Amino acid sequence: MGEALQERRGAALLPRSCCSLRGITSSHAELAGCKMTLTPTPAASIAQAFFCLLLCVPWGSSCPPSCQCTERAGAKAVLCSSRHLEEIPKDIPKDAVFLKLDANSITRIPSNAFRHLSHLEELDLSRNAIEKIDRAAFKGVAAGLRTLDLSSNRIRSIPKEALLALNAKLRLANNPWHCECALQEVLWEARLDPDSVQDITCHTAPREEYVGKPLLQVLDAGVNFCSVRQRTTDVAMFITMFGWFAMVIVYVICYVRHNREDTCKHVDYLKSLPSTQGHAETTSTAL
Repeated sequence: MGEALQERRGAALLPRSCCSLRGITSSHAELAGCKMTLTPTPAASIAQAFFCLLLCVPWGSSCPPSCQCTERAGAKAVLCSSRHLEEIPKDIPKDAVFLKLDANSITRIPSNAFRHLSHLEELDLSRNAIEKIDRAAFKGVAAGLRTLDLSSNRIRSIPKEALLALNAKLRLANNPWHCECALQEVLWEARLDPDSVQDITCHTAPREEYVGKPLLQVLDAGVNFCSVRQRTTDVAMFITMFGWFAMVIVYVICYVRHNREDTCKHVDYLKSLPSTQGHAETTSTAL
């Protein structure tokens, strides 16, 4: 009789409708539904509410407090736009497919910033204050990422290793780019968005005549920034070799002069020996 009563109490504490939500992403409506299934007895209501909330809340895919998580075409979308963020949130759900971090104050993308987001396909980092991107910034998402928006930031240069490993379509427009060999290689080898490639302009460049012009236009004119860097390297190497050669010549000249002076002193010393010996012989003869 007592065992039967305990079983009935256990069933009252944990309604079937609440258990059915275990493992499913809950919403406010579902939580309200869970609360409505609780029995009206005061003692059991508190326990039922506690167990129901434990089962209904999705602990494994919590949303960052500064963001909004929603569903888009059956996939998890994390919206963190215009939230005054200064760095990338650490607690982004692992099942995120779309991630919007645009219109914030992020200044840097560190290594492995998105490594745990293996399902990520679209990443929007536009309209931030990004100045530095580490070489391994997108490590872990290179295979699945389809779109990466870095437009309208403060990026002057970027390690080509950070982008060339991606299969994503890149948007790099409206940044204060320094036109150099690395940026040229990115333009040649990466998948750039054709609608924004004309807006990649040279904010600074090795020659003043390229400043303010679209990078694509400069390259179409026959400019090769990689060959300019090679020529600069060759000139630097030539100057270094000339400096070493000049040092060797100066050393040889000093060495020869020093030996000549020593030789002259030794010769003078030898010349003085016979006269001294003859004076000694004259003195002995006189005696």
